[in-house]
Amino acid sequence: MARVTIMIPTQRRPDGLAVAARSVFGQVGVDPATLELVIVDNDQVPSARPVAEDLAKNAPFPLIYVHEPKAGVANARNAGMAKASGDLIAFLDDDEEAPAGWLAALLAAQDRFDADVVFGPVKARAPAQIVEHRDYLERFFSREGPAEAGILDRHYGCGDSLIRRAALPDPVSPFAAERNHIGGEDDMLFGHMGAAGARFAWEPAAWVWEDPVPSRLSLSYTIARAFAYGQGPSSHCAAATPPDRLGVARWMAIGVVQAALFGAMAAFKWLTRAKDRAEWLDRAARGLGKTFWWGPFKIQFYGRTA
Repeated sequence: MARVTIMIPTQRRPDGLAVAARSVFGQVGVDPATLELVIVDNDQVPSARPVAEDLAKNAPFPLIYVHEPKAGVANARNAGMAKASGDLIAFLDDDEEAPAGWLAALLAAQDRFDADVVFGPVKARAPAQIVEHRDYLERFFSREGPAEAGILDRHYGCGDSLIRRAALPDPVSPFAAERNHIGGEDDMLFGHMGAAGARFAWEPAAWVWEDPVPSRLSLSYTIARAFAYGQGPSSHCAAATPPDRLGVARWMAIGVVQAALFGAMAAFKWLTRAKDRAEWLDRAARGLGKTFWWGPFKIQFYGRTA
C-alpha cells in the first residue's frame, strides 16, 4: 500500500497551523498506518516547534517537524520533500482546514484516474466583520473547478493537491528556488510536468476551507496579487528554454487590450458604485501584469524574514 505524506508549510501562523493539523488528524476512510504529517517551519527561528510538539502528543500517525530558516515557499516545500517518505504527497496550507473525507477523496481520484496530480476546490470564508467587497474577496481566495470529477487539461496551485512523487522531475527538490520571493513555484513545476505528459485530475469532493489572513482581506492586497498573477503567462514564456519571445509579445499585447477595456469598465463601475466594481478592477490589474512583467515590476509576496 502506498505511503502518504501530508505536508503543511507554515510561517508564523500558530493558530492556523493547529487548525490545519488537527483537521488532518481527523481524516476518515484512510489507514493511519500509511500516513505521516510533515510540518515545515519557514521562520528564521523555530517558532512553530512548540505547536508541532504539542500536536505530536495526540497525533494518530508520525508527525515530523522540519525547520527551514531560509525564507521562501520553494525552500520550505523542498525542505519538507527531503524529509518526506511518502509515495504520494498531499499539500495543505496553514490557513486551510480539511473536512474529514478530504484525503480519502484525493486518494480515490488518484487511483481512479491514475493521476500524477489531483486538485480539489478551496472555499474561502471571511470573518463576519468583512462587509465591503465580501463576495469578491471570498471568491478571490477560493478555487473553483468542474462540477464533476475528471481529467484536467490545466493545473491549479499546490494547496489542496496530491502529487505522485515518481512523476516529479526531481523527487527531492522539485520547486524552483528562483520563485521563492514572488511565488508561482507550483505553477512552474506543474507547467513543466504537463509539458512532459503528466496527468492532472480534479476531484470536487476533495474540498477544503480557507481562512485568509485578515490583513489580506483588502483590495490593496488582492489587486496587487491580481497584478502578480497576470505576470505569470508572460514570465513563463520568458523563462522557457529557449525563451518564447513571440509568446511574450502575444501576452503583452493581450494585456494591453485587457488593461484598457477592463480598466475603462472598472472606472465606470466605480463611478456608479456598482456591486461588482472590484471584479473589474481585478481583471484590469491582471491585464496590466501581462504587460509589465519583468524585474522592477515584480512584487515580493513570499520569502520575507519579518
